[in-house]
Amino acid sequence: MGKIAFVYPGQGAQYPGMGLNLNERDLFARFTFNQMDQVRPGTSDQCFYGDMETLTQTVNTQPCIFAVELSGTNALLSRGIVPDMVAGFSLGEVAALTVSGAVDVPTGLSMVTERAKLMQAASEQVDSAMIAVMKLDAAKVAELCTAHPETYPVNYNCPGQTVVAGKKDQLGALKADIKSAGGRVMPLRVSGGFHSPFMTEAAEQFGTYLQGVNFGDFKMPLYSNYTAQPYDGDVRNLLQQQICNPIQWQTLGENMIAAGTTTFIEVGPGNVLSGLIRRIDKSVHTYHVEDWESLDQTVNEVTAHV
Repeated sequence: MGKIAFVYPGQGAQYPGMGLNLNERDLFARFTFNQMDQVRPGTSDQCFYGDMETLTQTVNTQPCIFAVELSGTNALLSRGIVPDMVAGFSLGEVAALTVSGAVDVPTGLSMVTERAKLMQAASEQVDSAMIAVMKLDAAKVAELCTAHPETYPVNYNCPGQTVVAGKKDQLGALKADIKSAGGRVMPLRVSGGFHSPFMTEAAEQFGTYLQGVNFGDFKMPLYSNYTAQPYDGDVRNLLQQQICNPIQWQTLGENMIAAGTTTFIEVGPGNVLSGLIRRIDKSVHTYHVEDWESLDQTVNEVTAHV
């Protein structure tokens, strides 16, 4: 029998009304949203009623997505669906860290809130953005970036998809080169050039903040964006380095599959990670949980499959 992994999306997955349906219909989700509001008042209202402009501000995006991720997780756990391993994309890694048992929910939200504040401040210091590049391999994208100062491949998502962070005044020319090379470009709904050298100061400040956080034992393997391997050694360093270094999502997914995962459940808004995982390996099963309907469907199908 294969293993189950829970995976958690990052910024760009947000949308107005996320989590409202779960909050209305699931007791465990509602309890979790209440927990979030005790740590960061107004979080649930931003999820349920905030507009897209509000939700795309990093200081709001990260805690709001985290709230939806943990609420969906607790709804799943209450129905007997338990992961064998976890991972998260960018801020989703803090959700995965929390689910792994290394920190409790209030601590996880406090970490995300601090992380968001520091990354927002760093993004305001440079006019940067992120674009997803499709139809080109990662090596070609890296080659094209070398001709444009301060553009960096930062998310190695899956075969044929790499995300680039860069200064906006450089990205225009890079987009033209990408199209000339046969690639396609899609802008991302984020407020800065994350996982790049633009975030070095934020990463250092987050590392200082983490010195005051106590981490417990992991109840299951948690895969790192930075190394693509299960967490081992200095937890604080892995969380710090993740902010200013590329995300190795394709390799991470391949490693989780090699470790026996045959079922991935994406928990949180949207289903972007599910699509990436299917492009990494078509043989695995993917599900997602973001509202009552997808929760019910996932529980029924995973229970029948497993």
